[in-house]
Amino acid sequence: MFGRDIQVKSTASRDTVREVESFVNEKLAEVAASARGGDTQAVAILTLMNIAEEYLALVKVYNSNKRLDDERICQLMERVVTGLK
Repeated sequence: MFGRDIQVKSTASRDTVREVESFVNEKLAEVAASARGGDTQAVAILTLMNIAEEYLALVKVYNSNKRLDDERICQLMERVVTGLK
């Protein structure tokens, strides 16, 4: 990351660690390409902000979908119970 070797201790597999490293490097490169001045700390902070924004958007979508799924399951269960009577 930023040309530095960083020792990572993780319970994840090596492939997962490499995948995460690749993802982070891609995000850093995206921000660095659009940032002026080359301040690595600013690039890192902006990258973190972008990743957090994407993550929170995905959490909202997930929670919305889960709520809809839960509602559908309740409706189906009611239909089953009603059908059994």
